[in-house]
Amino acid sequence: MPLTPTATRELLARLGHQPKRFLGQNFLVDGNIVRKSLELAGIQAGDTVVEIGPGLGTLTSALLESGAQVWAIEKDRTLHLHLTETLAETFPATLHLMEGDAVEHPCAGLSLENAGRGFKVVANLPYAIATPWLDGVLAGQLPERMVLMLQQEAAQRYTAKPGSKSFGAISIFLQSAYSVAPGHKVEPGCFFPRPDIDSYLLHLVRKPSPYIFPASAKALIRACFQQRRKQIAGLLRDRLPDHGAAWLSRLAAASFSPQTRPEAIPTELWQLLPVTNGDGT
Repeated sequence: MPLTPTATRELLARLGHQPKRFLGQNFLVDGNIVRKSLELAGIQAGDTVVEIGPGLGTLTSALLESGAQVWAIEKDRTLHLHLTETLAETFPATLHLMEGDAVEHPCAGLSLENAGRGFKVVANLPYAIATPWLDGVLAGQLPERMVLMLQQEAAQRYTAKPGSKSFGAISIFLQSAYSVAPGHKVEPGCFFPRPDIDSYLLHLVRKPSPYIFPASAKALIRACFQQRRKQIAGLLRDRLPDHGAAWLSRLAAASFSPQTRPEAIPTELWQLLPVTNGDGT
């Protein structure tokens, strides 16, 4: 069971640890949300699960007790030591704990061989690293399912539809590989310290044929959305002079004019961008 707010404060005091805002250290203290996370992810005994930022180990404990093999990465040295002295000793065969930066190790040290057999991600993601971490995940072996605790604003950006102000490059990359399943809103009182915003359990299921953008296309899409108010023809003239005309023709066939702005173009049309070697050829 998760620690209560009082027990969380007491444990942090014993560890001499002050929650660090820049690391997104808001610790989950609601057992219903822990159970909901495992339920959405469909966790079963024997599953391979990656967890980012296990903190005090509330979610980690539940995953381990379910019989999952857990690969977890914790950047905070004090919390990593706490987890090593508690959960790692209790579950020596099923907890694979790594100290480090999740952006550099998005799958917490899980080997390609193990990832290739199938894995899931269940994580309470710090807002500051959510997008770069997700970029890293989408560049490697894709998890079958992800249940991610995010700030609600981030969840809205990831699931935004074309034509909305929130729709951007990360929306395109994520929605090309994953379907969004029903998730769960999470109130601030489910955490200690209590955050100033609402959170959301984002539930993602890998598509049968996920589309992964090559690096050159991702760079171009990001560049377009950095000037999202400009017309697409002008953006391509500067960045894709030799190949842009063919893509504009495809947009025209789908009833999108050269004056269309990036945020109005659907995900499936971005997937038709010509692949280049990075220098426009």
